[in-house]
Amino acid sequence: METDKRKSFLLRIDPALWRELEAWAQAELRSVNGQIEWILRQAVLRRRKGASAGFPRGPEERGAG
Repeated sequence: METDKRKSFLLRIDPALWRELEAWAQAELRSVNGQIEWILRQAVLRRRKGASAGFPRGPEERGAG
């Protein structure tokens, strides 16, 4: 992964969810940004594994558009 070419974007998030993410990140010795990136990466990996197991990955692959 290229760390020097990361995409920045604004994320609006519910304060209660932010507190949960902040506590989770602290427990795992990560920044909140790092924790969110880790969560998203895990979700993408699970999605890919599901697709390789024959499960549809999303509406675009089921022909819905």
